[in-house]
Amino acid sequence: MKNNISSVQTQNEIFQAQQSVEHVQNAVSQALSHPNQQLIDQAYHSIEKAEHALKQASNFDNQDAVQLVRSELEQQKQALQKLPNQD
Repeated sequence: MKNNISSVQTQNEIFQAQQSVEHVQNAVSQALSHPNQQLIDQAYHSIEKAEHALKQASNFDNQDAVQLVRSELEQQKQALQKLPNQD
């Protein structure tokens, strides 16, 4: 039973990481559509949260799933870096 609970917790962690990346996608989309410092900052904050969620999910048995989520996050980071510096 303990193994089942652990498995569910780990699956929940990858699900949370996936949801975090979806939030990043939304935030980056907003920042790209309406580039202002507040939206860009929100996108970077979402990226930080997603990176943390990915660290939590790093023990997930299906490393392909983790890598897919990580790849999606990297794509969003690259898209955000295309914006001109707003400082």
